[in-house]
Amino acid sequence: MKVQIETEFIKLDQLLKFAGICGSGSDAKELIWEGVVSVNEEPCTMRGKKIYPGDKVFLELGDEYLEITVE
Repeated sequence: MKVQIETEFIKLDQLLKFAGICGSGSDAKELIWEGVVSVNEEPCTMRGKKIYPGDKVFLELGDEYLEITVE
């Protein structure tokens, strides 16, 4: 999945909402705290992590993996 942003960066929790992965900030926060999110192949538990164009966010949802590329 590719997501295009119009700003310099987007925070990780906002990206998950913007991409339609989570319906609310609390849902995004919970996913991040569960440890199923990584940024550029590094585990990330910081919901305020700045995501820049070119970064890749990975989510492990059960048996499925979802990749979000920010453009």
